[in-house]
Amino acid sequence: MILKRSRICRRRAKETEGEPVQQEPAGGRTAVSAFLPEFPWDTLAEAKAAAARHSDGVVDLSIGTPVDPVAPVIQEALAAAAFAPGYPATAGTSELRASAVAALRRRFGITGVAESAVLPVIGSKELIAWLPTLLGLGPADLVAVPELAYPTYDVGARLARAQVVRADSLTQLGPRSPALVYLNSPSNPTGRVLGVDHLRKVVGWARERGVVVASDECYLGLGWDAEPLSVLHPEVCGGDHTGLLAIHSLSKSSSLAGYRAGFVCGDADLIAELLAVRKHAGMIVPTPVQAAMVAALDDDDHEKVQRECYARRRAALAPALCAAGFTIDDSEAGLYLWATRGEASRDTVGWLADRGILVAPGEFYGPRGGQHVRVALTATDERIDAAVQRLTASPAS
Repeated sequence: MILKRSRICRRRAKETEGEPVQQEPAGGRTAVSAFLPEFPWDTLAEAKAAAARHSDGVVDLSIGTPVDPVAPVIQEALAAAAFAPGYPATAGTSELRASAVAALRRRFGITGVAESAVLPVIGSKELIAWLPTLLGLGPADLVAVPELAYPTYDVGARLARAQVVRADSLTQLGPRSPALVYLNSPSNPTGRVLGVDHLRKVVGWARERGVVVASDECYLGLGWDAEPLSVLHPEVCGGDHTGLLAIHSLSKSSSLAGYRAGFVCGDADLIAELLAVRKHAGMIVPTPVQAAMVAALDDDDHEKVQRECYARRRAALAPALCAAGFTIDDSEAGLYLWATRGEASRDTVGWLADRGILVAPGEFYGPRGGQHVRVALTATDERIDAAVQRLTASPAS
């Protein structure tokens, strides 16, 4: 089994790219936080304060937190299950697992997922942060993440004391064989969509080497100029989910960020191992949230309405950025616009903050993001309109 090979045959990477994981000093205990980078959002305090001084208030397009109301059908399901006094099932209710399987097939064309190969998680970030640890990785193991990536991929590797390499292609890895490879399509932050040929190549390469592939698919339902495919789609994996994990979230598609509602699915043996460890660790999604997830997965109407909201905001914001002198790269899917003015990303953050607009600097996501900013579509229509007015009133220089 892939997991056992990963544990028994530890592969020591000979080198890393970027900032190395800090090693524990001999003879003393080091705080866990010492192994982690500074929390990125804490560094935006000055820009946030500047943006808040705008006479019409801040337009916060930085974090990407949902702002639209939770659909009534989901709220009702949550309330109806609020009486449940007992401990939840770590594996998830049978109803939840069945709903996830059906939604994956109906919305994304994913087939062949057994209900036992679905595991609810306390939001996708929680799983990503602890996945290397849950899989038993350690200092001898290498985790490959995209060059521009959600910071929690790196954080999860650091928590396990594993090594990290940033690579967008297999050739960048050379002879090194990671224990875990992350894919993210559509990408956060860039909105780039990986093509089916690329996905197939990664899956085939990983299987030859016994490497686990974890595909972060939180934005799979938000394709604009391209149609994203899951790593579990039969066109990608041929119906064989061995060694593959797909990570899904309801935070954006159903505005359930506050519920902490996600799930992972794929290789049945890997899911069983994750379940076995999570039982001991108390990593359990509350029963009312599981009921809300069933409602969200069973109802496609609210998801379509939410998608239309993001499409409308994207259609307004993208041309306004271009009119203000920005170039938008990638951004063919997902919840963000990946934009540049050809200058250091922090300078762009400051330029926008002076106009009451807060965004995330591209450097948050890797060295290659040093001249981009990530602009989220998660603001109310009124705030998006305010941003558009401020951008179109600004000179392009």
